[in-house]
Amino acid sequence: MIPPKQNAAFVAAMEDILDVYQRPYDALRPVVNMDEHPVQLVKETRVPLTTRRGQPERYDYEYERNGTAVNFMFTEPLSGWRKVCVRQRKTAVDWAQEIKDLLDMDYPKAETVVLVCDNLNTHTPACLLQAGLNIAEIEMSVLSNQCLKERIPDIESLKEQVSAWTNDRNNKSKAVNWRFTTEDARIKLKRLYPDYAEI
Repeated sequence: MIPPKQNAAFVAAMEDILDVYQRPYDALRPVVNMDEHPVQLVKETRVPLTTRRGQPERYDYEYERNGTAVNFMFTEPLSGWRKVCVRQRKTAVDWAQEIKDLLDMDYPKAETVVLVCDNLNTHTPACLLQAGLNIAEIEMSVLSNQCLKERIPDIESLKEQVSAWTNDRNNKSKAVNWRFTTEDARIKLKRLYPDYAEI
């Protein structure tokens, strides 16, 4: 959430992220965004009604909850690459394994991976993410709208759907054209910046 008034810590963290987004593409130092999203798994309790061509699918209102899962979204906005990993939980061990896989399997030749994500121990990055500065949140929203609106009965089905969506998005090379800059923030979010005349 963007704070309602001047907040120097928020502004400093926001400008840091916006400056990172202005860097030119560098394969040896890629900028990768990461976010997580929980998914409730829902099974049908009855066979869906058959429909005629041109009619929408019909579902019974009754369903069975079948646990939860977590999507870990990684996206490199300048290259148009993304990856979604489905796990049963979101623990410190799961997080560590995802980061290890990112470095070892996806970016083994990178000198440095600049990772933009929330930090569960501090509020400033989390506030920035809620304000929409994490590009992985944008990708997660697209995933949710295009792939996760139907009932998904189990984690294997979720993995199949997410994998198909990811392959399709990557094959179409849907890059992110980020346009909000530090200069824009200084104009549009002026109220957050300290008033040096008052100091």
